[in-house]
Amino acid sequence: MKRNILTLSLLSFISLSAIAQKDEIKNAEDFIEDGNFDKAKTELATAEQKLSEANDKWTERFYLYKAQAYLADGSGVSVDDFKTAGDAYKKAVEMGSDDAQEGLANLRNQLVQSAIDDQNSENYKSAADKLVASYDLNKQDTIYLYYAAANSLNGQNYDDALKYYEQLRELNFDGASTQYTALNNETGERESMSKEQRELMMKTGNYSEPKDEKQPSKRGEIAKNIALIHIQEGNNDKAIEAMDDAKANNPDDLGLLQAEANMYYQMGDKEQYNQLMSELVKKNPNDANLYYNLGVSTAEIGDQDQAVEYYKKALEIDPDMDNARMNIAAVILSKERDIIEEMNGLGMSKEDNKRYEELSEERKEIYKEALPYLEATVEKNPENTDAIRTAMNIYTQVGNKEKAAEMKAMLEQ
Repeated sequence: MKRNILTLSLLSFISLSAIAQKDEIKNAEDFIEDGNFDKAKTELATAEQKLSEANDKWTERFYLYKAQAYLADGSGVSVDDFKTAGDAYKKAVEMGSDDAQEGLANLRNQLVQSAIDDQNSENYKSAADKLVASYDLNKQDTIYLYYAAANSLNGQNYDDALKYYEQLRELNFDGASTQYTALNNETGERESMSKEQRELMMKTGNYSEPKDEKQPSKRGEIAKNIALIHIQEGNNDKAIEAMDDAKANNPDDLGLLQAEANMYYQMGDKEQYNQLMSELVKKNPNDANLYYNLGVSTAEIGDQDQAVEYYKKALEIDPDMDNARMNIAAVILSKERDIIEEMNGLGMSKEDNKRYEELSEERKEIYKEALPYLEATVEKNPENTDAIRTAMNIYTQVGNKEKAAEMKAMLEQ
């Protein structure tokens, strides 16, 4: 008899506890509707202590309200609150909640948008933390881990950047994709969208000129950044090891070959850089940027004539590459230094005066050789003040007052 009384008392206690818990969850719902999110959290914290006693229906509602309470009105949500809300939504989704499924999708969009806002305001640490949180909510979205690594790198948070890049490498993340775009006929701007969405938009007649734009593999960039972080920290051996490992897994990736060349450039090994870049040029002979980069590195190791040849090759492929023109002019004008040094060292003798005149003529020839490249740059890009100013100074030196005045007027505009 006593056992029966005890059993009845226990059942009554459980029943009262479950009722109290339901009240707390209902109260939390009311507080959320009233915008009183702190009180909702308090009610939910009390209910959570007895959550094991709730049935599935109330447990699902508990997690749904918990997510809503921590997201509050959507403004100033911390990374930790995003994570708490996301975990709660995931548990409600596992229990079959359609509302939680929709809420989780909205949360992840909100999280990414908040990360973009942080990135635009150069709050890179916060942006990276939010992108990692979004990745943790759906491990399929490795692209967010990639963006988190990039933000950490931009913020010079090298430890986190290295950690995320190495995770991406272990996941064999590629990142190559196709971007589907179309021209908005009303705004005149090209917009990105999913393939399916673009098909629908094209049928409305409001969009035109669809394009499929290939986004290259990001493996090379990841390997390069891992290596650069190691170089930044003085670990050249680790940088080389990381690059060798990446190449072993992706031997035909041209991006990795470029990354390896860049690595040696950062280390100051210009000869190894040039050798690798030459290999890259053979495999991709129509890339103007490769020739341009080769010109820069070749000039830095002192082979000016070869540098000019690389710049000229870049211009053959891309006639609009003003940087190549400017660098050719710079290489030509660099010959002036030795002439000026010799002129400054001459005396006042008849022989010295004769040599001075000879050097003056040589100097003018250098100017004449450089001018066509500067003039072409100014013609194609009249906003290039460096080209205009250099041309103005040369015209002054060679006595062309009319052209010098024209360049001066352009500068003043």
